Amino acid sequence: MLREKGTARSPEVIEALRVVPRHLVGGVDAERIYDPFRAAVTKRDAQGISLSSVSAPHMQAYQLEQARVRRGQRVLEIGSGGVNAAYLAELAGPEGLVVTMDIDEDVTARARQFLADTGYDQVKVITGDAAFGVAQFAPFDRILATVETTDIPPAWWDQLSEAGRIVAPIRWRGQRRTVTLVRQGLDVMVAVDISQAGFVAMQGVGEHRERSAVLHDAPGQRVALRLDDGMTVDVDALSRSLKGEKVTRWTGVTHQGPRAYERLDMWLVTVLDVAVLTGDTGAHEAGLIPRPAPNGIGWPTLIEGSSMAYRTQRATGTENEWEIGINAHGPAAGNLAERYAAAITAWDPQAHPHLTVTRQGPPAATDLVHRRVHRLTSTFTISWD
Repeated sequence: MLREKGTARSPEVIEALRVVPRHLVGGVDAERIYDPFRAAVTKRDAQGISLSSVSAPHMQAYQLEQARVRRGQRVLEIGSGGVNAAYLAELAGPEGLVVTMDIDEDVTARARQFLADTGYDQVKVITGDAAFGVAQFAPFDRILATVETTDIPPAWWDQLSEAGRIVAPIRWRGQRRTVTLVRQGLDVMVAVDISQAGFVAMQGVGEHRERSAVLHDAPGQRVALRLDDGMTVDVDALSRSLKGEKVTRWTGVTHQGPRAYERLDMWLVTVLDVAVLTGDTGAHEAGLIPRPAPNGIGWPTLIEGSSMAYRTQRATGTENEWEIGINAHGPAAGNLAERYAAAITAWDPQAHPHLTVTRQGPPAATDLVHRRVHRLTSTFTISWD
């Protein structure tokens, strides 16, 4: 199925996926572990939040294809579990080196057991904070992260080889993307691929969790805002506005298929300061929010005081085609709806996003529409041609 979907393409990746017996992961239902599009959670915290999982096969295949691991290369995997490390060991071959690390001793113990049971005990399993890497095995030709980060830690810069690449899930301004970064200098990396994906959050010194502002908490009807990058909101005022009168503004902009929103949402966070609105299906049925996406992505939401505006859609009558609209609430609803609509109508579906990551010095100037997100170590510049 992964070959049919185009996720697994190269003979090397297809063979790795074929030979590694992923069902030997302890404590996971064998049928679930082979579901192509669902991750298998292996550990949760007291609140039920996933702390560790075996990524869905389609996502593992995608990351492996992007990493382009060659025989004899040295690979560091961030976020262990065993299965992906075994795939990497198949790709790097006996002359290569694979190091997998995780901050959680339970996770690395499970990884060691899986790798021993499946004959991949040549993989080095390290328990430690991945933000510091593993200097004794550096430099690495590839660094592949299966946990979400918001920065490129100094150790990853320092331990990546001169022509290395990093494949990592990165979050900025509420957007989650798996990004393939290729080094183009000591302090510069450029993305050669960006794709929507969600992973468990990184722990340790590199941890940077989103905050959640709950606007409606009735059973089965929860509505919340995901807040990133220090954003603050008036929760009580927005909660009242959400349940009040709604203004809807249709843009005349149409799209086909859900994947069109991947680029649109990146455009919106480039030109607007937004949070992300999420909610349960019950909240949609109660008329509070649009129908939630199956993957729980949510809607970029423009906020000003007690007013908010977010994306919606309606069928046009043409098969698989929808018109994009704006729902807005609060005293400034009309103004926010117009601003949001202007951002959507300015979007060029044929434009391409570019991501450049720089360390230390300021990023190069650009005349393109862009947004810079500054982190502790790195600056992410998203620009559009």
